[in-house]
Amino acid sequence: MGLSRLTGWRLRLLALSVGLSIAGYLALSFWGGYDDVVSGIRAVGFWGILGALGLALLNYLLRFARWQMYLGHMGHSVPPAPSLRIYLAGFALTTTPGKAGEALRSLLLTHWGVPYAHSLAALVAERLSDLAAITLLALLGIFLFPQAAPYLIAAAVLLALLALGLGQRARLTALEDRYAGSSNHPRRLLGQTAGMLLAAGRCSDRRRFTVGLLLALAGWGAEALALWWILGLVGIEVDLLHATFIFALAMLAGALSFMPGGLGSSEAVMIGLLVLGGGTPGDAVAATLVLRLCTLWFAVLLGLAALLTYPRGENA
Repeated sequence: MGLSRLTGWRLRLLALSVGLSIAGYLALSFWGGYDDVVSGIRAVGFWGILGALGLALLNYLLRFARWQMYLGHMGHSVPPAPSLRIYLAGFALTTTPGKAGEALRSLLLTHWGVPYAHSLAALVAERLSDLAAITLLALLGIFLFPQAAPYLIAAAVLLALLALGLGQRARLTALEDRYAGSSNHPRRLLGQTAGMLLAAGRCSDRRRFTVGLLLALAGWGAEALALWWILGLVGIEVDLLHATFIFALAMLAGALSFMPGGLGSSEAVMIGLLVLGGGTPGDAVAATLVLRLCTLWFAVLLGLAALLTYPRGENA
């Protein structure tokens, strides 16, 4: 079953994203001084990379716990083992356009009786708490780089719009009741979208939003800690607050760019901030590449492993 999900356009998109990323990373390496970048990566070493991978894995597990909470709230008791496999499988296509990986996760969950509207509602609730967490982490160090204010303002506006949309329960209920069963496809899609947003709003009530936000802060904070760990190993001396700010702002820039996985924009912002902070181009590129390999691309590899080993049975 897993192999069949990686054929055709999905495989082509994945191959294209990998190829473009390799080309981009090579270009960054030559810009930073190839020998200096290689030397910086060697300075991180096996144990440094292993530590960063462990912190990234902690992030995925914390976010999975939040995902299970959302599914449970909507009345779906998917056992942890297959649910984790499905959740990780969604990472396989993180770097492809159109959120193909998220659509794949929804498809796999239908075998457990989770309708598309509910899995997409959980996704919206996830994105809301992720954006809030990253924005809060960036705010911790805004005084270090006041020029980042436009990113934070844009994130705050986006958060406000999402919260406002999810809060329109009466209107969403009216739209769902009126159009969800319509024979007209656009109207039916409108009604189903309203139902999905209603479910996302229920997942984002005060208590669940708080729990989801705390899990997101801990998860993304673990990856910020990984950056701080890597920076120390390559010889860029910054405190944890500074490293957290750099990480959060880079992730925020990637999210607001709407590029798959934040490719290009996150790397550019992270390298720029590290160089502005006194790091050499070679060390800045080395630290950024190691972090992205241990977080974004590690997630893609885990997703591929989960997808390619996905059992053929419907509910396996």
